[in-house]
Amino acid sequence: MKPSSGDTQQVTNEPDFEQELAGVERSLQALKNRYLQVQRDQQTQAHLRSRKEQIKRPLQHAASSELNAELKQIQAQLDELEFNLESRLFTWGSLKEPFWQIIRFSGLGMILGWFLAFVLLSSPNPIPPMPKPNQEGTSSL
Repeated sequence: MKPSSGDTQQVTNEPDFEQELAGVERSLQALKNRYLQVQRDQQTQAHLRSRKEQIKRPLQHAASSELNAELKQIQAQLDELEFNLESRLFTWGSLKEPFWQIIRFSGLGMILGWFLAFVLLSSPNPIPPMPKPNQEGTSSL
C-alpha cells in the first residue's frame, strides 16, 4: 500500500519534532541545573557571610594574622560567588533578542527620518508674498 501525502508529511515532520523536543529537554535540564547551582551558591554565600561576621567580632578586639587570612579568603570566595551569580544572568543568548530589536527599530527610525527629510526638502512650500501696504492709508497722516 502506498502512503498518502498526509502520511509522508507526518513522516518527514517527525524527525523535526523529535529534534525540537530533544532541544527543549536539553534547555529544561540546563535550566534545572542552573537553578540548583544558584540555590547552592546562595546557601554558600549566606554561610560565608555569617562566618565573615563571626570572624570580624573577635578581630575587632585582637588582631590575628590567621583570622585576617581567613577573612580575606572568605571575601575572595564571596566575590567569586557574586560574579558567578551575576555573570550567568546576562549572557549573549538573553541579550540577543533585545539587541536585535534595538538595531531593527533604530534602523527603521533612521530610514523613516531620511525619507521624511527627503520628501520635505525636495518639494518645499513657497512662502506667500507679503501684502503690500495700501498707498492711501500711509499718505493720510
